[in-house]
Amino acid sequence: MEEAAGDPETTLDPPRLLERRARQRQSTASTLKSKMKRGMNCSAPRVRSTLAGFFPVVRWLPKYRLREYVWGDVMSGLIVGIILVPQAIAYCLLAGVEPIYGLYTSFYANIIYFLMGTSKHVSVGIFSLMSLMVGQVVYREVFLAGFDLSDDSKASGAGVLNDSMGLNLTLGNVHSVELMGMQCGKECYAISTATALTLMAGIYQIMMAVFRLGFVSVYLSDSMLDGFATGASFTILTVQAKYLLGLKIPRHQGYGTVVVTWINIFANIHTTNFCDLITSAICIFILVAGKEIQERYKDRLKIPLPTELVVVAGATLASHFGNLNTNYGSSISGHIPTGFIPPSVPSVELMSRVALDAIPLAVISFAFTVSLSEMFAKKHGYTVRPNQEMLAIGCCNIIPSFFHCFTTSAALAKTMVKDSTGCQTQVSSLISALVVLLILLFFAPFFYALQKCVLACIIIVSLRGALRKVRDVPARWRASRNDAIVWLVSMSATALISVELGLLVGIVFSMMCIIVKTQNAKFSLMGRANNSDLYEDVDEYKNLTPPPRVQVFRFHSPLYYANKDTFLKCLYKTVGVEPFLEMTKRRKAEKKAKEMSLQQANANCDKKNGEVVIGLVQRELEFHAIVLDCSAIPFMDSAGTAAFTGLVKEYKEIGVNVLLASCNTSVIDTLRKGQFFGKNDKDMSSLLFHTVHTAVLYANSLQSSKESEAD
Repeated sequence: MEEAAGDPETTLDPPRLLERRARQRQSTASTLKSKMKRGMNCSAPRVRSTLAGFFPVVRWLPKYRLREYVWGDVMSGLIVGIILVPQAIAYCLLAGVEPIYGLYTSFYANIIYFLMGTSKHVSVGIFSLMSLMVGQVVYREVFLAGFDLSDDSKASGAGVLNDSMGLNLTLGNVHSVELMGMQCGKECYAISTATALTLMAGIYQIMMAVFRLGFVSVYLSDSMLDGFATGASFTILTVQAKYLLGLKIPRHQGYGTVVVTWINIFANIHTTNFCDLITSAICIFILVAGKEIQERYKDRLKIPLPTELVVVAGATLASHFGNLNTNYGSSISGHIPTGFIPPSVPSVELMSRVALDAIPLAVISFAFTVSLSEMFAKKHGYTVRPNQEMLAIGCCNIIPSFFHCFTTSAALAKTMVKDSTGCQTQVSSLISALVVLLILLFFAPFFYALQKCVLACIIIVSLRGALRKVRDVPARWRASRNDAIVWLVSMSATALISVELGLLVGIVFSMMCIIVKTQNAKFSLMGRANNSDLYEDVDEYKNLTPPPRVQVFRFHSPLYYANKDTFLKCLYKTVGVEPFLEMTKRRKAEKKAKEMSLQQANANCDKKNGEVVIGLVQRELEFHAIVLDCSAIPFMDSAGTAAFTGLVKEYKEIGVNVLLASCNTSVIDTLRKGQFFGKNDKDMSSLLFHTVHTAVLYANSLQSSKESEAD
């Protein structure tokens, strides 16, 4: 129907240009039955397919192009392995465990992801954020077990704030606690806590994969994750600052770690170890200079500069031959044994204590791994399976937890190094694991004299990328104020309260922003463009003409219980008529008119004047129809249906027709279930239209018919 003129009957009952398909949906019971039947079907091809799905390496490794891939994989594997060794040792400071366990973690994670991962470029292993979150739990449990948190088991200096847990510890030596029937010292208890936490995180990830709960990661927006990572970087910088100065103060337990730690640092600044301070200054200068040279000449340098390895080697030699530990009291890494420790089962008692702490670890680890996998898969033109990635990272946590390892995740920096050095497949991870294995078997004891301040320098310089994002806040604000506020709130909560609560605050706040946005949605009065079928916002576009005596209204948001009142207020404000108030005015006018007519009738014996006055009152509105453009309403609930039903009824009482246009099938189905179109959808053809223009033509033809009948 393109023109208003024509046969009235044809105009008022337009032909159905589109007809919905009849879909026969299976019942839930039959759907579950068919899925169980397929799942229980066991055959040799299905077993092979399932095993190949769990271990993708059996699919791609036989197709490995040796001459084409081997050079890039070997080079990237060697370079990442060289970078990985000093970082694995350094990040153990964050995790609160001995350096040997960082090497174990890097070795096993690379092997398992080589077997189970679907990404060709992701580097899985120790990640600073994961190490920090593990360390928070480890230090808390070690503190609650009665161990001294200060380094080298020395009493902390004056003015240290560490009473947030409400415990009063004496300075007496507590050598061990009983764990799984054995006496366990401080370091034993720390790694036992870390392995229990890691096992629980892996179990959660496997459960998420089994129950297809990967959608949880969609609630972690990019702005929230960036803010969370930056806030965590400030926390990492803070907890490592004491090593730069050589201060012997324990890590703060509880909320406000950043603030309290800096208070402790300044309270004990007079005890600074100048040997550590000078070493830290030299190492930071070399590391930053190496990073700057790498960034400035990255196009000319074919491989990344092994700055960390050079610093570690040089600092170890200087500490060893200068005897810095004995002469100046500098803290060193200590003995790192060679070989492997026999596997053991994580403590069930500790698993129950850290069960809640493992949830954010599992979610963040999975989210970073999947996002990195998908990012590099799109870059290189292949696909990854998010559910398999969840299984892989879950196994990278479950299996190594029996071998004295802590939580792992994909690491952005090492993944970018792999990509830039010609990585082709996960064979590069196998090469990196072999580099770590070489250190474990032969060279680990040579790091005995390595100063802890050097490891802290490596950690702090690695945070440059995350800390630099603070400079992006103005640009982020100009692009989207909502995203900028989410970033600031997530960063502030993570840095000033705690890492775990910062994650929770960031998720809740970002979701609240979406809810608030739907409650303050944009609304538009629509106009027609140059006698065409196109209708757009009259405030946004020029040369638009509102259709005569028809108001076209568009609401830019889902319509549900939380914003239905906002929708109604916006509609009343836009069209300028609220039906309830209009009816109240008309009743008052009618009552007044009747009183006046009675007075005049008594005076003039005229009984018809009142009817004339009432008729004039009913013709005051400037429009006779409202067309609701639903093209910007993606979905609605029963409250939205009730709002539409009320609108049709209330406006009909004052002589205004309400018509719907451009509804998607989801909205139509919701309206049908709520019987908006009447029994058996008998009123659908007179209330629902595929385009705004068709609805406007129908409204005008309907009004013309009424006026012709009145004449």
